[in-house]
Amino acid sequence: MTEPSVRPLAPGLKHSQSIVVTADLTPAHLRGDPIRVLATPEMIRLIEQTAIECVAPHLGPGQTTVGTRVDVAHLAATPEGMTVTVSVELIEVDRRRLGFRVEVRDELDEVARGTHERFVVDGAQRLPRLQDKVARWKGR
Repeated sequence: MTEPSVRPLAPGLKHSQSIVVTADLTPAHLRGDPIRVLATPEMIRLIEQTAIECVAPHLGPGQTTVGTRVDVAHLAATPEGMTVTVSVELIEVDRRRLGFRVEVRDELDEVARGTHERFVVDGAQRLPRLQDKVARWKGR
């Protein structure tokens, strides 16, 4: 496999996005209770999305990234209706491995902090492996 080029990627790249916490981002639908705060899995999804958006313009044709590690402390609840801002900074590039520092803040507090790791992959090389796995699974 040829190593995908990550030359344009360098520590210091930053990206952030802000979003209003809506009902579909809360765990109420998971537990059936009235708690209406940003759910941890949704926060992680937003972190991954922000990291993807951070590096996407710097990837070569056919390249993408896949998440491989998330280490985040969820420190404070954010109620439905409040805006959260997810910020990522690329702090390490080791060949195909990308390390990010992440922070999530709402209008009043630090909500989460930690790290996230992604790998640069070639989409064309990844698809046949996935198709093979699906075929093996369905053929059991």
